[in-house]
Amino acid sequence: MFNVAPRTTGGWLLALALALLPALVEATSEELRAADAVLVVKSERRLYLLHDGQPYKSYRVALGLNPIGHKEREGDFRTPEGRYRLDMRNPSSDFFLSIHLSYPDPLDVEHARRNHWRPGGSIMIHGMPNVPKRSVDYYRTSDWTDGCIALSNDDMLEVWLLTRANTPIEIRP
Repeated sequence: MFNVAPRTTGGWLLALALALLPALVEATSEELRAADAVLVVKSERRLYLLHDGQPYKSYRVALGLNPIGHKEREGDFRTPEGRYRLDMRNPSSDFFLSIHLSYPDPLDVEHARRNHWRPGGSIMIHGMPNVPKRSVDYYRTSDWTDGCIALSNDDMLEVWLLTRANTPIEIRP
């Protein structure tokens, strides 16, 4: 597992590329195919990369501290459910890589407004914290995020490399 904490993009991206090189040499073109969609099934704690509607990679995920139900408002610790897009990448976040989801969408905003809530935001797919506050075992076995979708650092690196801007993501209960 990577323990890369530097905030400078160039240095650690080179380190990532070098660390990944042996796996890339051994991987088949099937394994390296870019995903045309992402599916998260919350009840399974799984993220699937899809190509032509078929899963070809699967990863264990951790969810928000309150994982059941759709995110309704800021601070509810839920992971959203529905259809969104992977709309922005951050190689320098507080976590090992992060990819932003397009939550909240207009329906989420309207629902929160009607209830006098803030919908929340900054929902990401990300790796482990750069500065962990708990044991690695805790992060691997618990739902621990504020509403994001978390992966091991190795898995996050693969998802980062195998997805593109505007890749659709569906999050199911």
